[in-house]
Amino acid sequence: MKNTFFKKLLVIAAVIYFPLQSMAWGTQGHRICGQIASSYLTPKAKKAISEILGNESIAMASNWADFIKSEPAYAYMSPWHYIDFDKKYTYSEMVDYLNQDTVTDAYTKMNFLIGELKKKSLSQDKQLLYLRMLIHIVEDVHQPMHTAHADDKGGNDFKVNWFSTPTNLHAVWDSQLIDFQQLSYTEYASAINFCTPPERAKWQSDPISQWLFESNQIAEKLYTEIKPGDTLNYRYNFTHIATVNRQMLKAGVRLAGILNSIFG
Repeated sequence: MKNTFFKKLLVIAAVIYFPLQSMAWGTQGHRICGQIASSYLTPKAKKAISEILGNESIAMASNWADFIKSEPAYAYMSPWHYIDFDKKYTYSEMVDYLNQDTVTDAYTKMNFLIGELKKKSLSQDKQLLYLRMLIHIVEDVHQPMHTAHADDKGGNDFKVNWFSTPTNLHAVWDSQLIDFQQLSYTEYASAINFCTPPERAKWQSDPISQWLFESNQIAEKLYTEIKPGDTLNYRYNFTHIATVNRQMLKAGVRLAGILNSIFG
């Protein structure tokens, strides 16, 4: 009887724990990026995406890749969410590095997904899987700590406090700064979705290497500003929220550009 009782407890704990664990990776941030992307789709792209996603919006589809993290069948996709770097690169050095990149990471998988989604013969189930993953990864790489150091798992092992709550640098940039603004994802998207036509054209014409370079440059600077154990609070929010907002805006605009190029 005791064994049966404890087994039931473990099952309940797993059901509760794993969704929370997978949803802790920037749910709001992904939805904000997806909402912004939706506003820049061509009518043709919007129709094609709707046929794949059905009633699921891009904003809601943005988090699917995190929601399934606890499923063993999708464990192989874990490295798709980030690309780690071992030093601060110049842009030319990063391009050289990426040109030789053959490992499973955000860069190689974005290129793979874009290529696959352009195929007219792709099955419906793969269209859905690949579109959800592409949406998520494009957004992920605009979060600086998804292009950070391998030795601390992209800031996950860089322990800090957010006000009085123990956390890590990665989580601060994934969630805490965004949640601190106390806006719904639609309110947040409306509040930051402002860019000029030349800005939009520039961002959408930038190669993926430029996205990664920009994010990595921000990450490298973040590492120099604090040390493990520091407490981050109002001042950190004041200093960095504009960068958070800019990166989410770029992610949404660039995601729309990629989707328009595939489906437009």
